[in-house]
Amino acid sequence: MRLSRRALLAMPLAAQPAQKIDSVRAWVMPLLPAACFGTANFSGDHDPARMRWFGPFSQLAGSILVEVKTTGGLAGYGLGGGGSAAVHVIETHLKDLLLKADPANIELLWEQMYSSSIFYGRKGVAIQAISGIDLALWDLAGKAAGKPVYKLLGGATKDKVAVYLTSNNVETGVKNGIRNFKLAVASAPHEGKEGMKKTVDQVEAARKAVGADSELMIDVLCRWNVPYTLEMADRLAPSRLMFIEEPLQPDDMAGYAQLCARVQSTRIASGEHEYTRYGFENLIARKAAHILQPDITWSGGLTELRKIAALASAHQLPLIPHRGGSLYGLHLILATAHCELAESFGVGEKGNEIMEAMSPRFSNGFLYPPEKPGFGVELTDALIGKYAKRQ
Repeated sequence: MRLSRRALLAMPLAAQPAQKIDSVRAWVMPLLPAACFGTANFSGDHDPARMRWFGPFSQLAGSILVEVKTTGGLAGYGLGGGGSAAVHVIETHLKDLLLKADPANIELLWEQMYSSSIFYGRKGVAIQAISGIDLALWDLAGKAAGKPVYKLLGGATKDKVAVYLTSNNVETGVKNGIRNFKLAVASAPHEGKEGMKKTVDQVEAARKAVGADSELMIDVLCRWNVPYTLEMADRLAPSRLMFIEEPLQPDDMAGYAQLCARVQSTRIASGEHEYTRYGFENLIARKAAHILQPDITWSGGLTELRKIAALASAHQLPLIPHRGGSLYGLHLILATAHCELAESFGVGEKGNEIMEAMSPRFSNGFLYPPEKPGFGVELTDALIGKYAKRQ
């Protein structure tokens, strides 16, 4: 007999019937258009734009939504990445490990999904697919317990979390009480000194706009090389940057280690495009980051982010999750003492209703703990159908 969600939650935990997973669905659910991350229009074989066309599987253009339902009528929702490629992995492989399984065995299911996909996975699309499933399972766990997920993690270590705004429109952030800002910079080594000057001018203008007491950072999105970064760090020193994010390609561990050893004026942040505790263990061992930035929807879900957070704490490294201002990232930040900032998610962006449903309460520069069971993401079939993208 199926029980309604309300009836199930009203029952004492000991009296609730054993749950099994009886439905797993996944949809391509872009939170931002692919055009935000490059273009497929090239002038020729050597057009630099070819290196920046990220396609439909990466970033928030490649977001996926995972729904896991149980025999007791509960539904959990998780956000992942990898676009239609990740949906295919879920539907043709990972779903086999989930159906009829106990949804409470989150750690076991994670290890089984990771192990069974290891010969083609380990990083990228497969882990992004697992991330969405893992978050859906944690959402179910919170709903079954009638508690927000952060309370399952030991409770909140803070009553609110400061936002840092990722946007070049810093004036909007200032008006909304935000005191931490990150700029996207677009210069690249092939632009030479002219590109350097363009970035210096951009950062200096932002520093003037946000004031001397605000934190200012830049995101390079893997455009630079070691010599270029070293010179830019010197040129930008007067602007007192909190960090330079992802100046190099993610796999250039040796380059990141050089930067971390040599740059004195700011810190080097990385990890947005790293995966699982194994990847972050390597990043830490190589001394290749001053600040770690895992994405809970890409790097392995909450199950892995807890372990990455423990690694960061043990090595006294700040953890500032990528897009931590979503309802998914905020629960981890609330429950983790050495997480002090949440990157904006939806704040200052023209997102759709799905993004709004995944955004916590924001007021005067801060995000506040949700009190609804699970992650607090409320979705309907009608809303999903409205924004799901056909493969």
